Amino acid sequence: MIGSTTLPPSGTGAVRRFLREYGHEILVALAILALLVGVGLYNPRFVSARNLTTIFSGNAYIAVAAIGMTMVIVIREIDLSVGALIGVLATISGTLAVSGAPIWVAWTVPIIAGAAINAISGILVAYARIPSIVVTLGMMAILQGGLITATGGTWISNLPPEYLLAKMTVLGLPMPLVWAIALTIAAGLWMRLSPFGRSLYLIGGNAEAARAVGIEVPRRIVAVFMIHGAFAGLATLLFATQLQVIQSTTPPNLELIVITSAVIGGVSILGGTGTVFGSSLAAVLFATIGSALIFVNVSAYWLRAFIGTLILLTVMADMLRRKRTMKGA
Repeated sequence: MIGSTTLPPSGTGAVRRFLREYGHEILVALAILALLVGVGLYNPRFVSARNLTTIFSGNAYIAVAAIGMTMVIVIREIDLSVGALIGVLATISGTLAVSGAPIWVAWTVPIIAGAAINAISGILVAYARIPSIVVTLGMMAILQGGLITATGGTWISNLPPEYLLAKMTVLGLPMPLVWAIALTIAAGLWMRLSPFGRSLYLIGGNAEAARAVGIEVPRRIVAVFMIHGAFAGLATLLFATQLQVIQSTTPPNLELIVITSAVIGGVSILGGTGTVFGSSLAAVLFATIGSALIFVNVSAYWLRAFIGTLILLTVMADMLRRKRTMKGA
């Protein structure tokens, strides 16, 4: 009717808000699905139960580590030491396990130690005002050098069967997969619904505004680094218990994969936006791509080039989105 106002269908606004908030995560999930279908049609072994278990369960520790990294990047910081930290924590945990310590001690100490070590980085960033990229680069060198000096890169073997958490199942599902899903959901809801979690986005978006409303930014920064360290400890348990042995070295390029999972998952490198759901999905995406390259007879070295390209495209897209938002404002 002329002059009447057409109201949008019920629920349209909610759908638009959902797509605006989680559109990036949906794209990553669709990319995973497309890879599974496309490569599965080319080589059915790609979607076999064994290979899917390797993809989703074998790389769950990366998704768990990416949860903490997401929080760090959301507050506009970075941690280059997470790979070295996981290597050190794995050595500590494995050494405790073979020394006769109770299994719960071998599982708990890496979580506490991860939080304590990262607390040092957080304090230097928050109170000494040293850029996080410098602090964590130095911490990475200290952890890597200290680990090799102390152990010589030896292998820890004869791990007790009851220590191998990653080989356990819950209702028929691999334990790493259960952990990754549960921790992602819990952390995602916590960041969205809790005052502490919501304050991280405000700090990353505008630290001065956060201070103006009474948020103690330095304490939050230290807390986030400690939480990140605890998640690195949890990731360590899944990483260190996958095999019967642990090598006392830092996993190569692990920090790059964890950081990239967060960025490709939709976390802005400039802080203030992103979810742990996207980070976990991106970790699965990288594992799926790596496995897909093998099944289509393409060198796995192309994965690094592909990840680098994705990083550049994602950062460029984020910069363009921010420019459009600023122009609109």
